[in-house]
Amino acid sequence: MDVFQAVIIGIIEGFTEFLPISSTGHMIVASKFLGVAENDLTKAYEVIIQFAAILAVILIYRDKITFKKFDLWMKLLLAFLPLAVVGFIFKDTIKSLFNVQTVAWMFIIGGIVFLVVEYFYREKPTHVKDVEQTTWQQALWIGIAQIFSLIPGTSRAGATIVGGLLAGLDRKASAEFSFLLAIPVMAAVSGYDLLKHYHEFASANWGAFAIGFAIAFVVAYATIKLFLVFLQRFTFVPFGIYRIVFGVLLLWVL
Repeated sequence: MDVFQAVIIGIIEGFTEFLPISSTGHMIVASKFLGVAENDLTKAYEVIIQFAAILAVILIYRDKITFKKFDLWMKLLLAFLPLAVVGFIFKDTIKSLFNVQTVAWMFIIGGIVFLVVEYFYREKPTHVKDVEQTTWQQALWIGIAQIFSLIPGTSRAGATIVGGLLAGLDRKASAEFSFLLAIPVMAAVSGYDLLKHYHEFASANWGAFAIGFAIAFVVAYATIKLFLVFLQRFTFVPFGIYRIVFGVLLLWVL
């Protein structure tokens, strides 16, 4: 992987990881078009830029990463467990789904889901507006919704945000719960991948890796901040439309 490829993939990871448009799906497609081989070295690089994205969330929500927020983190742990259990049991089946065709169809399906949910969604006074007020039951429902993100192209952020909206959170609280839930999820996935591919770092292009890490961090940080501002004025409909258009284009190109 050269510096140019590392930069492009770092930008894609930082921009798409926390938006409901599937970072994994975009990186699979980008790797195909950039000619980046799907090998252990590439996986090691993905671990690096995922840690950069995690760091961006930690920095933004550092006030919530304390023992005083113990109740919130127990709910996040509860939401994490369904994905961890199902992902571990079906990990081999999930690996077989990592192809552009699956990504394209899940983009389209996910886009339709967003449009349908937004069509029927109405903000109510009873909706949770503060992420810390999320109930245990709501956290569990979001965790169950997150299971769908195991299918490439679905989007972890998309699945958890839709789960939050259906469970009774408002748009901002759903997005923030999704951001915070990314910390244990991505830390577990990236940590597991790091143990599997740590030996690949010996032959890595550390200059490209360092640049990719920095870019992924800056882009992820800016994306989260701008996304929260976006949600104060707009809905998730643009993301639903984007997903459908992107998925159709992929199928057409294929």
